Amino acid sequence: MAVSDHVDFPTFMEGVKKRNPGQPEFVQAVQEVATDIFDFMEDKEEYHSAQILRRIAEPDRVVSFRVCWEDDNHNIRVQRGWRVQNNNAIGPYKGGIRFHPSVTESVLKFLAFEQTFKNSLTGLPMGGGKGGANFNPRGKSDAEVMRFCQSFMTELYRHVGPDTDVPAGDIGVGAREIGYMFGQYKRITNRWEGVLTGKGMEYGGSQMRPEATGYGAVYFMENMLKHKKDSIDGKTAVISGSGNVATHAAEQITKQGGKVLTLSDSGGFIHDPDGIDQEKIDWIKDLKNNKRGRISEYADHYTAATFHAGKRPWNVPCDLALPCATQNELNEEEARELVDNGVMAVSEGANMPTTLEGVHVFHDAKIMYGPGKAANAGGVAVSGLEMSQNAERISWNHERLGEMLTELMEGIHDKCVEYGDQGDGYVDYVKGANIAGFKKVADAMLAYGVV
Repeated sequence: MAVSDHVDFPTFMEGVKKRNPGQPEFVQAVQEVATDIFDFMEDKEEYHSAQILRRIAEPDRVVSFRVCWEDDNHNIRVQRGWRVQNNNAIGPYKGGIRFHPSVTESVLKFLAFEQTFKNSLTGLPMGGGKGGANFNPRGKSDAEVMRFCQSFMTELYRHVGPDTDVPAGDIGVGAREIGYMFGQYKRITNRWEGVLTGKGMEYGGSQMRPEATGYGAVYFMENMLKHKKDSIDGKTAVISGSGNVATHAAEQITKQGGKVLTLSDSGGFIHDPDGIDQEKIDWIKDLKNNKRGRISEYADHYTAATFHAGKRPWNVPCDLALPCATQNELNEEEARELVDNGVMAVSEGANMPTTLEGVHVFHDAKIMYGPGKAANAGGVAVSGLEMSQNAERISWNHERLGEMLTELMEGIHDKCVEYGDQGDGYVDYVKGANIAGFKKVADAMLAYGVV
């Protein structure tokens, strides 16, 4: 293809929309990445002629299947499950499994697409994938969750393996669900192998995995501030979510001398002006993990706090913001509120929690903004280390894994700076992450020829 015949950005995006009707999340994710990649590829004929971006934006395969299970009242229930295997140019597909009513093919394709670049940024040999089902584990008994997970894995096992595709947990999929799925995989295949990460410590798990995503998001925040010769110490932070990622992000902010003001769930958010210290974080972990309660109960227990029903925490004045709940939870108006209230830096613990319009607000204001594909890569990085442990039949201790996570997040930050430094003191971390993640995958694809 001659340079003059290159497809321009609007034409490329029109093609993406036409091929993926009714999939706004996926289109949004591709647009966010392609905006930066088109500039980077402008004078690189090899990427154009090989249609690299067009190929990355088309998953290798999307597997959809029926999941039948029986509830405790002996009613037959039917859900839909998926596994999206986006790209395995640099290693086996790797990405979480999500159980939530909001799960659709579009959501999983966006997550698998993002995962491809996130995994590339870690420097570990992992491709990008994602899976899940429109099943809601909330309110279900352990027996119901077990039956669903076993039925889900009865189909999924055909498509995964330690050198093919290695899923992990995500929203709605924690240690309990991973255990049930791994047990079913082992029963069906008669093999013990590292086909899932996020496993329990009793059967091959990593000591650092529960903390990794939340800690990693804070480490990325720390590196952004350090780049500006600043630190987390003495700063106030608002955090959304109250699950694994959010509570561990709060824990690490507190360890570094920051003051956490908020956490949230789908019912609303709590604001504690006294700060959510380690004792309070431990109380929330118990509430969510063991009692499966709601964040509103925090305000009943700690009376200095207030609960704001049906709202998100982005209007609370702060220095730092960490969206750790779900996609598109921070919109343009809320981004403006954060900027107007003096926010210095944003580090995403969730996947694509900020809308495109919100991202533009942060860029225009020159806010330090760490996108999810870079800032929350700590989770999959430690998952990659768990794969290595399983393959070698070894186990690293918590201290060693913590050191490796710190080094990995620093390396990801440095790659973002390399490709995102604008030369005027501002680092476009989105651009840096997109280009650094893309380049490694693209160069591997070029080496393979047309496959």
